[in-house]
Amino acid sequence: MLGAVLLALAALADCAPAAPVAAEGQARGPARRIVSLDYCADQYLLKLVPRERILAVSPDADRDFSYMRKAARGLRQVAPRAEDVLVLKPDLVIRSYGGGPDAAAFFRRAGVPVLQLGPSADLGDVRAEVVRVAEQLAVPERGQKLAAQMDRRLAALRTEADAARGPEREALYMTPGGVTTGPGSLVAEMLAAAGLRNFQREPGWHPLPLERLAYERPDIVAAAFFGSATGTPDGWSAARHPVARAQLSPERVVRLDGAWTACGGWFVLDAIEALARGPGR
Repeated sequence: MLGAVLLALAALADCAPAAPVAAEGQARGPARRIVSLDYCADQYLLKLVPRERILAVSPDADRDFSYMRKAARGLRQVAPRAEDVLVLKPDLVIRSYGGGPDAAAFFRRAGVPVLQLGPSADLGDVRAEVVRVAEQLAVPERGQKLAAQMDRRLAALRTEADAARGPEREALYMTPGGVTTGPGSLVAEMLAAAGLRNFQREPGWHPLPLERLAYERPDIVAAAFFGSATGTPDGWSAARHPVARAQLSPERVVRLDGAWTACGGWFVLDAIEALARGPGR
């Protein structure tokens, strides 16, 4: 592996980047050979950048939990391994977590600029990241357009909520892994934007509160990933417990496509709108 990396580095050194960018990822000119290292980065790349500027995407780009999976069809896929990426001679790498914790520093040392996606703790972060990444990819107008679409959709949700004001409903976010999340998370922001109160009251991620669910029932269960090929609870998941399964009656469940919530992006609006519509719609 070390030999392959050294050969790739030597090949890269013989070929100047097509569009040099600053070390922090700010483009001096539009990159023309962009590689994405994970499916979270895939979403931004596939949404914002013309197809001819995409050199390769991650192996998960066309999986069912990838929101932009249709746009990924036919594109080269590359594993997030240094030797596999460097041999392609990219002029920009975009990543969220792909390649491991040292990947960004490694590629920069190899002379390949890296555009690092940041975490999104709330909807404001998501909007800001859309704008920032689009600017870094030299397509600022696309980011501004997408952010404006988010603003319009959120405004419409607020208008609908005001018009249909009634008793506030509680919603429990449930995953096949048997965990849920409380205040301070992007999921909590999504529930609030849909006009719902979070059933989970403790901040952070926690196992499903089975004891509480034995005598309290949320009005709505936001079931993420259930029904998808990648969202089947394993034998040790609290989601398989009879108390948890009893919450999944059709009249109370809003089933969320895993691609809506797998990463923080503009597509969380799809989940918010589904939650606002409620079960069975």
